[in-house]
Amino acid sequence: MISHAPKNYICPFCAFVKNTEAEGVLQVQQDIIYQDHFITAFISPKWWEKNPGNVIIIPNEHFENIYDLPNELGYKIHDAAKEVAIALKTVYKCDGVSTRQHNEPQEIKMFFIIIFMYFLDIQMIIYTRIMIKKDLFHRKRDCLLQKS
Repeated sequence: MISHAPKNYICPFCAFVKNTEAEGVLQVQQDIIYQDHFITAFISPKWWEKNPGNVIIIPNEHFENIYDLPNELGYKIHDAAKEVAIALKTVYKCDGVSTRQHNEPQEIKMFFIIIFMYFLDIQMIIYTRIMIKKDLFHRKRDCLLQKS
């Protein structure tokens, strides 16, 4: 329908799901917290400052945006988002969770949903997202996996 992907685009999320190396893949297989035949949920390599982490949910098959996403797959993704939100709220005792989904233009040309926690006592400015160092990312990922 509507596409912003350049010709011969190699999607880093698709490469990650297939466990293949590709430019732009920041995740490792240990980041996966849930996977079935249709979807994959994993700890995001990008974090908002002063936030203990967030989770991304993607379809296992490439769909660039919400316009092309089959309804049944969208339902599965949102069902998983609800489960992740409940788990984050239960484990981290956050004040709430938010979900985000962007279509166009975005860095990765694939449909995905982000679930992140927020805490009322922490000033969190969403637009100051930072990329954390890989070793810190792995420590936080391991901490998240141990709590789930």
